[in-house]
Amino acid sequence: MDPLDRLDATIRSRRDADAGTSYVASLFAKGRPKIAQKVGEEATETVIAALAEPDKLASEAADLVFHLLVLLADAGLSLDDVRAELTRREGVSGHVEKASR
Repeated sequence: MDPLDRLDATIRSRRDADAGTSYVASLFAKGRPKIAQKVGEEATETVIAALAEPDKLASEAADLVFHLLVLLADAGLSLDDVRAELTRREGVSGHVEKASR
């Protein structure tokens, strides 16, 4: 199994765990606004790493992907939904795709 699929499965399996012992469960318990806030924080940290600390970029990107997967799970979406959207966009100019939204 792909590492992202394993991580996604782990996140989903911990959704209803004890929030006192599971970071994932604690995020779900705090709700979507907090999860979205964490995604924003991690996105900012990823940008900062890209510009000022490139040696930390992979680590910050991993944090961002982790929190994005939590957000997707909270919204009832999965990596397969993201894959389907990327497949739909395949071969379409980024300018054309953005204008179609």
